[in-house]
Amino acid sequence: MPTSWSTPIDNYCERIGAGFWAEPLNAITNGAFVLAAAYAFFLWRRAGGRDLAALWLIAVTAAVGIGSFLFHTFANRWSVMADVIPIAVFIYSYFLLALRRYLRLGWVAAIAVTVLFGLFNSLFVRLWLGVFPGLTLNGSVSYFPAALALVAVGALCLLRDRRVAGRALLLAAVVFAVSLLFRSIDDALCSALPIGTHFLWHVLNALVLLILMRAAIASGPADRAKPVR
Repeated sequence: MPTSWSTPIDNYCERIGAGFWAEPLNAITNGAFVLAAAYAFFLWRRAGGRDLAALWLIAVTAAVGIGSFLFHTFANRWSVMADVIPIAVFIYSYFLLALRRYLRLGWVAAIAVTVLFGLFNSLFVRLWLGVFPGLTLNGSVSYFPAALALVAVGALCLLRDRRVAGRALLLAAVVFAVSLLFRSIDDALCSALPIGTHFLWHVLNALVLLILMRAAIASGPADRAKPVR
């Protein structure tokens, strides 16, 4: 029998019941994504408000916060889709933007590399479990390709003298690594810390997206009205 879209999901330490507010910290901290999107929109307006690619990232970031809020309140199969789809959209959108805007690849090359990254991403967990059976790190392994992409593209930016973008991506990679740590240890710390650590993943991840959006806005169209600060 197929699983219902309303089937409950209990993946996090903080959730101890089936109620809407059973994960208060995990739910409320999604506001950090909305705040990051609002501040990025302010920067976007100051920069002239012409960069549609950056505006798309801002909108997706707001959707990440909304989708994750739905997941940590309804906590079922349909809401997990509302959570993971915007995250995936941001990852691939930013990867493509970075190839085009920072590394200056043509459209054909940038799309081809993005497709290859998607294939690597889709196979990574299976490859990882083949080497480290059962070591899922509370589901965090699926985000490792995104972390590797930040480091790889950031390093390439520095090599190609795109220092502002390169430093931003590497800074985002460091913050992302810390956020992944908190996501990974959430379940293991339940007995010692009943609220868990997943909420810190939200706060730090919102900072990661803000760093990335700020870099995108700063490297946007040359006719910016004001510098990004």
